[in-house]
Amino acid sequence: MDENNSVKLNGKFVYILFRSEESLYTVGKFRINDERERVITVTGIMDDVRTDILYNISGNYVEHPRYGLQFAIESYEIPLPSEKEGVIRYLSGVQFAGIGKKTAEKIVEALGEDCLQILREDIDLLKTVPGITDKQSAAIAEGLKKEDNGLEELVRFLNIHGVGIRNLVRLNRAYGKNALEKIKENPYRVIEEVDGFGFATADKIGMNLGIAADDERRLYALLVDACMELCVAGGNSYARIESLEQYFYKKTKGLSCDFDELLNLAVKNIALIVEDNRVYPATQHEAERGSARFLASFPYSDIEEADRNVLEDQLDQLEDDLEISYDETQRSAILEIFHSPLMIMTGGPGTGKTTVVRAMVNLFAKVYPSAAIMCAAPTGRAAKRLSELTGTQAATIHSILKWDLETNTFGRNNDEPLNADLLIIDEFSMVDVWLFYNLLKACVNVKRICIIGDENQLPSVGPGCVLRDLIASECFPIIRLNHIYRQEEGSGVISLAHDINEGDIKEKYPDTAFFEIRRQDIRQAVINIVEDALNKGYSLDDIQVLSPMYQGAAGIDVLNNALQECFNPPDDVKKQVRAGYMTFREGDKILQLKNQPDDDVYNGDIGTLAEIIEARYSESHKTTLICDFDGTYVEYTQDNWNNITLAYCISVHKSQGSEYPIVVMPMTYQMSIMLQRKLIYTGVTRASKAIIILGELGAFRKGCEILERSPRETTLKDRLRMYMKPEGDDETDGFA
Repeated sequence: MDENNSVKLNGKFVYILFRSEESLYTVGKFRINDERERVITVTGIMDDVRTDILYNISGNYVEHPRYGLQFAIESYEIPLPSEKEGVIRYLSGVQFAGIGKKTAEKIVEALGEDCLQILREDIDLLKTVPGITDKQSAAIAEGLKKEDNGLEELVRFLNIHGVGIRNLVRLNRAYGKNALEKIKENPYRVIEEVDGFGFATADKIGMNLGIAADDERRLYALLVDACMELCVAGGNSYARIESLEQYFYKKTKGLSCDFDELLNLAVKNIALIVEDNRVYPATQHEAERGSARFLASFPYSDIEEADRNVLEDQLDQLEDDLEISYDETQRSAILEIFHSPLMIMTGGPGTGKTTVVRAMVNLFAKVYPSAAIMCAAPTGRAAKRLSELTGTQAATIHSILKWDLETNTFGRNNDEPLNADLLIIDEFSMVDVWLFYNLLKACVNVKRICIIGDENQLPSVGPGCVLRDLIASECFPIIRLNHIYRQEEGSGVISLAHDINEGDIKEKYPDTAFFEIRRQDIRQAVINIVEDALNKGYSLDDIQVLSPMYQGAAGIDVLNNALQECFNPPDDVKKQVRAGYMTFREGDKILQLKNQPDDDVYNGDIGTLAEIIEARYSESHKTTLICDFDGTYVEYTQDNWNNITLAYCISVHKSQGSEYPIVVMPMTYQMSIMLQRKLIYTGVTRASKAIIILGELGAFRKGCEILERSPRETTLKDRLRMYMKPEGDDETDGFA
């Protein structure tokens, strides 16, 4: 195979699945060294495989009929840090506008590795470098003129050690001119002292600096990281001490270390908090404790109470104006916000949650004409839907809190609070405890909070189970909307969703279809279904394929490739670029994977790849993808291509907060580890018109029987009871 067509990846082996010492054939899990840190399956002949060093691997993605997409290694090497590479990466970075990698290489080749110092002393030497334009010379001169604040050395150091340039701002803000000195002294300190740094990044620097694997600084950081890793993996607020000890010793196998001693040090440094046999990362403990304390004192200033009779009369008038009749439960929900500082409204699809919110906003504005009303949701699509359905402007939670991507901090807090009297938060099941805590910190001026969510949906991706805990605490009024209006209109999707929750699935529903299909035939069946829908006048935007897993014969990776090949194939007109295991092509359906507040695009947003601008035509001299998210155009250079992926097929988690006319969901026994009632229910309720479930239907039915595979372990409920109902609740013993 032509090496030029090979895909090149950099990363570490996580663990080995299979290895033959005779043939050296190896199958392993490999974590790609980029922002997504995606774990893929790799196969190939390798002499010696270690899990603690970086590898450069070359090869191609292949599709295994049973295991799905895999990376077949053709060649590999262990890269050594190079000063030359660091200088090239620095010169072609954001500090020097218009200087690409090829230009940087020319300069280094001509002037040597100390070219930066040489040019600082005599910029005219650039004229001796072939092909350098006046514009490029001016850009380099401007960059080198800037006051020396320790950044140049730091950037070179980060580049040499393969650490992303976006970490520069964080380090500079935290340490200033002393950043490099502090990192060299102890690279692991950045995990606790600098937002956005994880163990993997710090360890990459530490290993390159020659710090021993059993160095106490490294083991301490590894323990703190292991605790957070366990919490994130299970969605829990804490790790059981015995589980943490077992996991820690597994990660340090073969090293001499003392778990108890390191844990005591972490507790002393307030990096970990221990309560009974529970070990919390400091941030998770702070989020739970801070949220409970805030809500115990909320609101800090109240609003003038409205007369009940006046409210009833105005609600009657609103019914006449909107030509609608609210049932008794809906009326209770609408009026509750006028009497309770915080209320929770929960209900499934078709129960009229949106109708209630629209009335709540209208009535609140009538009763309090000067009040500021703010609506928010966790994702951009959910916020847009909320805005369209209620007629009220809505934004993402990250947006209203002015979240800063580089520092991972929020501009809105108790010092710079939100300017709102009423705050309505939709799709609340997606909100994790850390985000909720930061939202509450900005609510010191808020008088009323209305939380809306479906308690039967999947919990947040991040740790915590906030909606469940708020309801279970019994500290707040809860309105459950149980009457399903869309079911009366003959919605089979709503009926199926309801029956999934009841554990009583019938054979047939209107607007739904079940197809028993062999695993190896699912890919073609999905293509046929999408093709049939397109022939009936639907667009690709109307049809969303959802799969519970990335890997496997019916996984996201395989289906994305197949659907792209079928519905947006290559031709002589469309430009395309290769990005790892994916090909991006003009016209592709694109999913945003991370929040980019500066570009007004957020995790879960779906758009279209409108144009690919080749490097030679781009101002930045880098190949640029331009994606259209409902009229918001966002540019992506190679540095952040990993913020997007193909969206023909996406995960159920990524679909939360969105609705699509048609949803197609493949199910196989291979996905059993993921299949549970909440996940299937969440996927089904993404469909507004029709749902098609295909594959091994026994796996679907078995998944519906499992309410939750691993219920999340949190203590927010108990803390709420302790602070809000302090009169002798035995369950709250042992909490601080």
